[in-house]
Amino acid sequence: MTIETTARVDGRALIDGDRVHAASGDTFVTINPATGSAIADIAQGGSADIDRAVAAARAAYESGSWSALGAAERGLVLRRLADLIERDADELALLESLDMGKPLSQTSAVDVPGTAATFRWYGELADKLTDEVPATPPGSTAIVSRVALGVVAAIVPWNYPLDIAAWKLAPALVAGNSVVLKPAETTSLSALRLGELALEAGLPAGVLNVVPGPGAVIGRALGLHPHVDALTFTGSTAVAKRLMTYAGESNLKRLSLEAGGKSSNLIFADAEDLSRAAEQAAFGAFYNQGEVCSANSRIFVERPVYDEFVGLLTTAAQAYRSGDPLDPASGNGALVSESHADTVAEAIAAAARDGELIGGERIQRGGSSAFIDPAIVTGLPLSHPLHRDEIFGPLVVVQAFDDEGDAVHAANATDYGLAASVWTSSLSRAHRVSERLVAGTVSVNTVDALGSTTPFGGFKQSGFGRDLSRHAIDNYVGLKTTWFQHD
Repeated sequence: MTIETTARVDGRALIDGDRVHAASGDTFVTINPATGSAIADIAQGGSADIDRAVAAARAAYESGSWSALGAAERGLVLRRLADLIERDADELALLESLDMGKPLSQTSAVDVPGTAATFRWYGELADKLTDEVPATPPGSTAIVSRVALGVVAAIVPWNYPLDIAAWKLAPALVAGNSVVLKPAETTSLSALRLGELALEAGLPAGVLNVVPGPGAVIGRALGLHPHVDALTFTGSTAVAKRLMTYAGESNLKRLSLEAGGKSSNLIFADAEDLSRAAEQAAFGAFYNQGEVCSANSRIFVERPVYDEFVGLLTTAAQAYRSGDPLDPASGNGALVSESHADTVAEAIAAAARDGELIGGERIQRGGSSAFIDPAIVTGLPLSHPLHRDEIFGPLVVVQAFDDEGDAVHAANATDYGLAASVWTSSLSRAHRVSERLVAGTVSVNTVDALGSTTPFGGFKQSGFGRDLSRHAIDNYVGLKTTWFQHD
């Protein structure tokens, strides 16, 4: 299998229906982190390109070619796009794996099917979004409508380039908005190809524009742009805070921000199947090289089963040892870049100095040292930075607890509130603990549960707004009251 024979690579931006070079003519190279080799030159967009893309999106919105289209017709286009994603699934999965470093087995089984499913779900929802007729005094009637905001900027991360782009694009588009999408600089290829497929599905030119480039330039331009009506973002808390500043300095654009996470997994001694809990804990901590915002990177285990659990987790972690992303036997691939692998390796080394380390070897494969095996660290105090800082790599800290209240307190003792997991056979404990955990999603006897029908997002410095489900529509619409007085 080679990229030359199975994937089309075009690094130009997509603006107003055309593939174009950056206005400056500048490019940057996207690197395959598993080999260290160049994949393609990508257009390095700048503020001039954002101005052009926003103008195209505004013109398309005001023309009504998409915004005034019937809901059923918009839904049909999104369902066609889902079909095209499935048609080109092999190509998209390969692009995603080469660009980001994750195993092809995962992009084929999870990322690309999930992307298609998201577009299909919102396409099917399109004509089921209804207005409200609230109670009003006699002689009057009111209609509360959800109206598109206009031009939406979407900034998406590198860990799930296609999947999270779909989480933003599908609800924004189904509501009738136009979008300017900024993919992560390191993983732009699949988003650019997705833009082409959207045109093929029937999305009018200018409704979806894709502009790659550095976040410090493109993200800033979108955040400050006076003609962007809403901005949706998934990424770090530091960048989310910067975007809030940009919105305040410009036009008070609507924001929905899914920022960092430091999620906890609570294992009680009465968990029905400790082996399954350990297997799922390994998945929650190490899947996708641990590069998951909701990764269960802190595991708290009730003391009577602590030693047994650590042994089971150590065994389960072997399923996520790093390897060639194109080898179906690989549990994990490469981290997204060697520089990110440097950061993760430094965190592992620091944790090993203060606690007990199991695993965590950094491995050189061919021309790349971006491979790190799962790392389990025990014996760290709750005050240790590893309990607070998001590492975004295959590193988990395991801590014993004696009391339910102490476990909940420790789980909540972070700046984040994105996700949490609880393992117990007690229904009353499951309800009691879940209620006290500060997290947007609490998974009971599983980890990191999500689906098209349930909202995903967090509290505290994990941000606000929700992806997925009907509730994601709220990010991209405003409520408009039309009052008829007829007495």
